[in-house]
Amino acid sequence: NMTLRPGDVISTGTPGGVGIFRDPVDLLEPGQVCEAEIEGIGTLTNPVVEP
Repeated sequence: NMTLRPGDVISTGTPGGVGIFRDPVDLLEPGQVCEAEIEGIGTLTNPVVEP
């Protein structure tokens, strides 16, 4: 356990390209939304857009 303070960065996820190795391929596409939630803190919402 650790205490999070304002300004702390939480870095999570998987290495790039992991979805490309699934069968069928599973990649994020424009129009989808990626959300990460930490109970008691909030939700980070990122829309997927065209490059």
